Amino acid sequence: MTKFIVLLRGINVSGQKKIKMSDLKSLFEDLNFTNVQTYIQSGNVIFESKTDDLKSLVGKIEKKIKEKFSFDVKVILKTFAELEYILNNNLFLKKQKANSDFAYVTFLSEEPSTISIKKLKEINYNPEEYFIVSKTIYVFLPNGYGRAKLNNNFFESKLKVMATTRNWKTVNKLYELSKSNSL
Repeated sequence: MTKFIVLLRGINVSGQKKIKMSDLKSLFEDLNFTNVQTYIQSGNVIFESKTDDLKSLVGKIEKKIKEKFSFDVKVILKTFAELEYILNNNLFLKKQKANSDFAYVTFLSEEPSTISIKKLKEINYNPEEYFIVSKTIYVFLPNGYGRAKLNNNFFESKLKVMATTRNWKTVNKLYELSKSNSL
């Protein structure tokens, strides 16, 4: 069995695409996933599956959400090992001893093109900072997320890939829940 973490994009935001976590958990159980657990209303699900075919799993989950709730929701799927790597490689927190209250992770559906990344690097976004590692963007927003330029929509627009963002506290909690024996 492989342990996965699902990050849904854009549910329960400003009254849009409402999904109760109990309904979401049931949906995952209906897909024959085991040890299903949800965390907060932004659409985070931890589960185990016999298959480790990420593309197939994403397709199944997106299709089932569309069938059950009648709207499209994009899914980003991470393995436990990927989440652990992301957690252990935030240079903002390692080098600068930055306040983790201002740290965010933007998860990308795929690696952005080299050209898109190069264009993004040509602009200075001070005091906001970011760095990209594969399909992950570490973001440091000293003035908080509410008025940030470097938000989810910005990265989607500039990099031309689907993204969803979580604060550092949520990423840590998902990791802790994933590694716990209670699953």
